[in-house]
Amino acid sequence: MSDLPAGPGLLGAADIRALAEALGVRPTKQLGQNFVIDANTVRRIVRTAGVRPEDVVVEIGPGLGSLTLALLESAARVVAVEIDPVLARHLPTTIAARMPERAADFALVHADAMTVTELPGPPPTALVANLPYNVSVPVLLHMLQTFPSLERLLVMVQSEVADRLAATPGGKVYGVPSVKAAWYADVKRAGAIGRNVFWPAPNVDSGLVSFVRREPPETTATRQEVFAVVDAAFAQRRKTLRAALAGWAGSPAGAEQALRAAGIDPRTRGEALGVEAFARIAEHRPGAGERPAAGDRPEAGDRPDPDDRTSPGEAVPPAGSNEPRD
Repeated sequence: MSDLPAGPGLLGAADIRALAEALGVRPTKQLGQNFVIDANTVRRIVRTAGVRPEDVVVEIGPGLGSLTLALLESAARVVAVEIDPVLARHLPTTIAARMPERAADFALVHADAMTVTELPGPPPTALVANLPYNVSVPVLLHMLQTFPSLERLLVMVQSEVADRLAATPGGKVYGVPSVKAAWYADVKRAGAIGRNVFWPAPNVDSGLVSFVRREPPETTATRQEVFAVVDAAFAQRRKTLRAALAGWAGSPAGAEQALRAAGIDPRTRGEALGVEAFARIAEHRPGAGERPAAGDRPEAGDRPDPDDRTSPGEAVPPAGSNEPRD
């Protein structure tokens, strides 16, 4: 398209606005579109992610391509998953115009990230993305479960979501996202992002969260069984685990039996426990019968069940087009 802004290198504020105008994209708060307009910020994100020359990076919701171009400066290959048809159609053109020498190392998947179960080319080793608040947790859990080759992830999310993901037992914001993320990885806050690097500026602060893959806890319970305990424990977080797990265990007495067998005081609340403790509880569910050995767990590439995607009652909208984004 000759009317697209041309030129080498990363996208700046003027480039982003010109590209959006050429494509007929009008970012508004109603549509939840916020594009990163600062080259230093996207380079900082790539640096913080520790992207290496041999990495195959998957990016969710690339938008106009600000972060995509910065990733291509450092990675061996970038695969971007974009749900918006206009943005998906034109992103390869932007890559070819701005960084023609790397165009062959870029692939675009036009899809909802929550439905993606395979990606073209070699398995991804890293995920770096700007994720919208309302789908960030389910998308992360889906990608971690579906692509076991992912060793490292760095995502930009709303600041309060970053706090929840990186929270440790005992904190006020520790909950379902914290425990489920810890099943897959060591998670920590990796920095803050100001509002002025977006166009238009969002009404929320953003934060970076780092994930480093590790083995799940040693347990004879399956991931689904452990996550079911987690969901039950935090559905009524003000209650003791004896009360909160009564439905899961069949009765308060059954919950107490499972908790004591796991070495946990029934008066404990869910926010006090780490993922290993939830795994122990899952092993002792009353009437669960024979359990598979640890080696018989579902394959890491299996599509996650709904419990993996969201906290109880949370809807899962399509991923890749909400606030904030590149």
